Amino acid sequence: MPFLRHEQTGHILTLTMDQPASRNALTGNSAVAEFVAAAKRIAEDQSVRVVIITGEGPVFSSGGNVKDMQRFFSDAATPAAIAEEYRQGIQQLTRAIYGLAVPAIAAVNGPAIGAGCDLATMCDIRIAADTASFAESFIKVGLIPGDGGAWLLPRTVGRSRAAEMAFTGEAISAQEALACGLVSQVVPRAELMDAAVALASRIAANPGTTLRLTKQLQREGEHLRLDSLLELSAGYQALAHKTPEHREAVMAFIEKRKPVFD
Repeated sequence: MPFLRHEQTGHILTLTMDQPASRNALTGNSAVAEFVAAAKRIAEDQSVRVVIITGEGPVFSSGGNVKDMQRFFSDAATPAAIAEEYRQGIQQLTRAIYGLAVPAIAAVNGPAIGAGCDLATMCDIRIAADTASFAESFIKVGLIPGDGGAWLLPRTVGRSRAAEMAFTGEAISAQEALACGLVSQVVPRAELMDAAVALASRIAANPGTTLRLTKQLQREGEHLRLDSLLELSAGYQALAHKTPEHREAVMAFIEKRKPVFD
């Protein structure tokens, strides 16, 4: 069975992790390949302006499949081979989701554990159900965040909170996640997707080309000097000024009407 369920309504694409029996584990299955393929499709499909990522069932994602990790006990699984599997496996998911061409919302319906927690931080915005929890729990199984969590989590919640989560491996509640900025909203479980779609609709009402440029600029801004970012911003702005969406927005403002973006 496919890991991801794709549902597009207008400019909003919802990707639902659809293996609740495995608690939507991200390894030992086709999850990585499907997320990578979805990211490629989104990059090429200008009709998509926003992505929502959520999970089927009571769990958002349990992260790595712990039972599957037993195969690394074999002498044939050398450290070099394991490292390469991470590079070609879960780390490709990180690159794909963090690098999505359009804004991404994680609608966290339940526990987000280990790589599942990190998957949420790969998105731009996180909304949590009141049943959600978050755990950077790799230490509990004697591992480190092999998926980039040591880079993602501190940038989301700050160094102190990220260190506490990573060093203890303990879960925090949805309300604790809200307090530390890991999520921007907490809503009742039954209202989660409505809240995510409502936010996605507000985003998707804006010009698609400029949304993609803004997303890319924010990502580049995370590691560029201000001078470099200003130079990149000048180039992007020049492109934006020449889009038909910009012309439509300006004329709608002058003519005192609502703009219409294709």
